[in-house]
Amino acid sequence: MRLSIIVLIVVLAVGSLMISLGFLTNQNYEEIPEFSNQYEELERYKNELEKINQYNQQILKDLEESIKNSDDVYLEQINEEIAIIKQVIDDNTKELEQIIKELSQMKSDT
Repeated sequence: MRLSIIVLIVVLAVGSLMISLGFLTNQNYEEIPEFSNQYEELERYKNELEKINQYNQQILKDLEESIKNSDDVYLEQINEEIAIIKQVIDDNTKELEQIIKELSQMKSDT
């Protein structure tokens, strides 16, 4: 009885040791993207959003000028285009604010 308990303990110890060694020697390490790389990508995305936002604001300005100089025939179409551009600008501005918040949070975490 005592011998069987000792044999069980030895078998469990050897098995645990083999599993542990197998786990430690066969681990595959995945590269985690660097923090700076994520920050740089967000920074580039923010810059692109700012460019798009400026471009859309210029289009809006041009459309508003077109209203001042247009006939009544095209007025409704121009107003529809203005509404669409305003919506796009609002969406881009919200996304830009989100990116700026993420960037500032990432910067303060470092």
